[in-house]
Amino acid sequence: MAPYMRLRQICLVAPQLAPVISDIAEIMGLSVCYRDGNVAKYGLENALLPVDTILLEVVAPFKDGTTAGRFIEKTGGRGGYMAIFCCDDPDAHGRRANAMGVRTANVIDHAPYHGVQLHPRDCRAAFIEFNHTEGSDDILGAYPPAGPDWQKSIRKDVTQALVAVEMQSPDPQGLAEHWGKIIGVAADSSELKLPNATFRFVKGAGEIMSALEFRVTDPASVLHAAKARGLAVAGNEFLLGGVTFRLVA
Repeated sequence: MAPYMRLRQICLVAPQLAPVISDIAEIMGLSVCYRDGNVAKYGLENALLPVDTILLEVVAPFKDGTTAGRFIEKTGGRGGYMAIFCCDDPDAHGRRANAMGVRTANVIDHAPYHGVQLHPRDCRAAFIEFNHTEGSDDILGAYPPAGPDWQKSIRKDVTQALVAVEMQSPDPQGLAEHWGKIIGVAADSSELKLPNATFRFVKGAGEIMSALEFRVTDPASVLHAAKARGLAVAGNEFLLGGVTFRLVA
């Protein structure tokens, strides 16, 4: 199999799913494709919404002592939780990360899905996960975490794509190079370019996944919808689910 690396999923974390999920769906014109009962063993509930072929997930803890709950406490709820990549060989990417001192936090093996999650403290800023679904290298193919029919929930009338992820750090170039080594993509001027999205690294007080950039049909109408849901809009962006939603036409 030819090597590949694509952004598959972004996971946000919230104290409760409501109203974050309904806000995202209403404002961005997206539909929930799945709620995964398998995350209950981690003390979480979730919902996933496809943004074209990238999944946007929100998880919320329903009991004390969860990793997601500690993340909210530590960050004050600011920052994205996980960047999840599909690739040809998650174990090989995990071994490369281990060799540079990035520990494996969890391995998920639910055939045909296999995922390797890396320790957020070692990744810095957010969790990184690599996964692969056997026999599903088509970007519209099976992806078990998003349910059996996730493709049927894709809507593109309002939001067309998730085009970029912004990461903040006091040392953005250093974080870009660190993530580039983990992912296996060379950093170019504080950017990591994947076939379907770009990671941009900018100066900030702490290390967080700070913003998601979406290409939308009509930014003004999306911003109007955000205001109508009671969110504070500044320029072409608003805060939702712990990250800044930034709109481009």
